[in-house]
Amino acid sequence: MSLKSFTTLPGALYELLRLLLLSRFRLRGRYWRWRMETAWGNNPPGKREMLRAILEYARWVRSMRRMS
Repeated sequence: MSLKSFTTLPGALYELLRLLLLSRFRLRGRYWRWRMETAWGNNPPGKREMLRAILEYARWVRSMRRMS
């Protein structure tokens, strides 16, 4: 993990928590099923690759929210 990845981790985790709160922690709800289907279709990656992609997405969300 690079230093930049390490320093952006708290903001990314904040954005994930925010998204979980907005979806009321319904991880099997319509929104999360839709996200999984549009992100990976019928062939989801392994847990490690999925975690990496989720954190990358959270970092992107954080950077977009900071720009506005």
